[in-house]
Amino acid sequence: MVGRQNHTIISQELIKPSSPTPSHLRLYNLSEFDQHISHNYVPLIFYYPNDKSCSLTPDDKVRKMKASLSQSLSQYHPFAGRVHSPTSTYTLCNDEGVVFVEARHNSQMNMSQHIDDDDDVVGQLFVDDLSWWQHCPSKRTNLLGVQVNHFACGGIAVAVAMSHIIGDASTFGSLVSHWASVARYGSLDHKDVIPFNPQFFQYHATTSFHAPPPEGAVLATSCINPVTRKFVFPNSKLKDLKNKVLAMSALSINKPTRVEVLTSLIYKTWAAGFKKSILLLVVNVRNKFVPKQPQTAVGNFGSFFLVMSKHVSEAISLKVLVSNIQKGKMELECVKSQQLARDKAVSDVSRLSKEEDYESYKTYMCTSLCGFPFNKVDFGWGNPVVASLTLRPEKRVGCSLMDTPNGDGIEAWVTLDKQDMERLQNDKELLSFRQN
Repeated sequence: MVGRQNHTIISQELIKPSSPTPSHLRLYNLSEFDQHISHNYVPLIFYYPNDKSCSLTPDDKVRKMKASLSQSLSQYHPFAGRVHSPTSTYTLCNDEGVVFVEARHNSQMNMSQHIDDDDDVVGQLFVDDLSWWQHCPSKRTNLLGVQVNHFACGGIAVAVAMSHIIGDASTFGSLVSHWASVARYGSLDHKDVIPFNPQFFQYHATTSFHAPPPEGAVLATSCINPVTRKFVFPNSKLKDLKNKVLAMSALSINKPTRVEVLTSLIYKTWAAGFKKSILLLVVNVRNKFVPKQPQTAVGNFGSFFLVMSKHVSEAISLKVLVSNIQKGKMELECVKSQQLARDKAVSDVSRLSKEEDYESYKTYMCTSLCGFPFNKVDFGWGNPVVASLTLRPEKRVGCSLMDTPNGDGIEAWVTLDKQDMERLQNDKELLSFRQN
């Protein structure tokens, strides 16, 4: 057993698919868009309290997760394979298996949910410290890693890291939901198991790797002293915020969504401290493709758009921000394929790099996971009390938005420099819409 402070690794093994991958599916070519995604890991953590009414022991739970993961991998076969190298244009579906680690923590689980205070805590929860935007050595060729963390209180945290080159948040959501469904009912063949039927597309083989476009400083604002905090915004307060935006004069906008007004509010509060800033929003564009792609389509089907604020006065107007976000979404209507999504991303980065004094811009990146099923990942002992995408390890200014566990609001996991976080936490307007 390997110890690290209050953290101990108690087991590690490879979980292989329950049935071998057919020979004709042994090579999975990445799309050109996938190849433009860095081989970094997207980390999600699911926290489950110690439910004393559950008859399963910790060992029982782990056995169920291992057996069900093996069965799920027979359908999600590329995830049990390996990427040949950081510049590979394909993955090897060789059934080598998913790294599955068990760890014990002497701390209480409710303390570990406050992952904003200590980078080491975050790293300990994941296999091999996998975290988003952490460039991986060539030896890290696995596409999925799982670590089950047992806490002194009896609660567990399931930390799952997926390589971004093989999928996005929608892919991730389908994978973990299917896995949990199989665990809950015990078999792939059970009538109540959710039939996700992952869609894998056969892309033409390419001989040269399409490296991700170089991100200039304008798209990579990092924190010097990063702090992550969770802010909760009830739906009742978000409704008030939407009404406030609609009541503002001089600009006609469509009825805004919860995500549009909340993103605008948080960004506005942060951007007030800078003369030049950019809001970068990542969007799932599956439903814009021709033909329309199902949510179970495996791969990266996303794009982004930018909202630029050159003067503080622009950042102060919520209605202008909401209007610009809606305009940015309209621009994505032309993204009808992965090729067009890639071309737009490259074009936007190129256009920004030509902006006068672009390196002085500060960028705030927002990803919304609202509507994805992460709060309903039930392995057989209930839904998680917290499901979070960890942002702090990448030290990038921005936030991820997720539905609250009860669906009655939005959780904003925000990462900022310490001084900017203090300003955000004490902003009177933002406080008026937060949960008390």
